[in-house]
Amino acid sequence: MENVILIVHLLLALSLIGVVLMQRSEGGGLGMGGGGGGAMSARGAATALGKLTWILATAFICTSLVLTILAAADTSGSSIMDRLTGESAGAGAADDGAGDDIDIDGLLPPPAAGEGGEDDGAPLVPRAD
Repeated sequence: MENVILIVHLLLALSLIGVVLMQRSEGGGLGMGGGGGGAMSARGAATALGKLTWILATAFICTSLVLTILAAADTSGSSIMDRLTGESAGAGAADDGAGDDIDIDGLLPPPAAGEGGEDDGAPLVPRAD
C-alpha cells in the first residue's frame, strides 16, 4: 500500500514540475514569456494550467500527509540508537548506575597504566567492545 502511494506521489511531483514549467511567465522572469496562439486564448490556457497546478499541488500535499501518517504508524517507539546498540528502551533502567563510567559518544578514558597518576591528562580513546 505504501509503495503504491509513493509511486503516485512521485508521479504527482513530476507532473507538477512539468505543469509549472509549461506556464507562461507573467513577469518575464527569465525573459521567456511567449505569445499564445492556437485554439485557446492566452488567458484561457493560463486559467486551465493554473487550475491543474492547484489540483496537482493539493494531491501532492495529500499524498505527503498520507505517507507521513503511514511512516509514523510503523515506528516502534524506540530510539535509533537503541536499534544500533541492540538495547531496548528500558534495559538501562534496571541498573542502579553504581560504578558506571561516564561514556561520552562511545569514548572512555584509557585504563590506568600504573600508579603515580601518569594518565590524568590523557586524551579520550575509542572504546573497544
